[in-house]
Amino acid sequence: MNYILLTNQIHIVIPARFGSSRLPGKPLRDIVGHPMIWHVYQRALEAGFSSIVVATDDERIAEVVKGFGGDVAMTSVNHSSGTERLAEVAEKSGWADDDIVVNLQGDEPLIDSQLISDVADLLKNSSGAGLATLVTPIKTFADFTNPNVVKAVLSHSNEALYFSRAPIPWPRDEFAAGSEILPETDVYRHIGMYAYRVDTLKRIPTLSASPLEQLESLEQLRPLQHGITIQCGIIASAPAHGVDTEEDLARVIDIIKQA
Repeated sequence: MNYILLTNQIHIVIPARFGSSRLPGKPLRDIVGHPMIWHVYQRALEAGFSSIVVATDDERIAEVVKGFGGDVAMTSVNHSSGTERLAEVAEKSGWADDDIVVNLQGDEPLIDSQLISDVADLLKNSSGAGLATLVTPIKTFADFTNPNVVKAVLSHSNEALYFSRAPIPWPRDEFAAGSEILPETDVYRHIGMYAYRVDTLKRIPTLSASPLEQLESLEQLRPLQHGITIQCGIIASAPAHGVDTEEDLARVIDIIKQA
């Protein structure tokens, strides 16, 4: 589908769940006098957008967000993915089909606000794409072979051809000879920040589960295998890691204290 009329209406949605196996109550954990979700909200404000919504299924998070003046959308507790949660917010909010929604994870208080603008602008200017995301060059062999570092292969126009946990593209001859050097071609790491057109966002949860999505445990393979174009933007380096553990939280606190 080509989107001839491109809108300027961009919405930032911050999914925030209280439950976390490694860090319970993560969005409300204190970081230098403010809860984590406040810091993430500030990054969205710094990006210059006025339509910012925290999507949560927990009243404790909702009350905190309302307390600092943020907008909240209460969502179902039964969603199996973040995309489903965003789609519910878009549906309830009545956003136009060609509006753009940026998914800003609620555990990334150090995210560069410029990246939020970048992924939104990328989709806005990519008329044939239903969603956009970011990638960055892989610089070490260890990352290239690490299944937790998701690789992306792009077309000449930087549209996603495939995402995988495997080391792709596979340099057959070099690896057969025992080489542990990165391929000579560009290899990219996927950065899990997405912008969606609203009609695509609402469509994705209605699509059948993709065999590739289930095999790789990568949610973005569902729209890709169903023929939805994913436009990729290349950034110089990976952004700061989000908060998953107590150690991550301590690191973020130290960084913010020193800022």
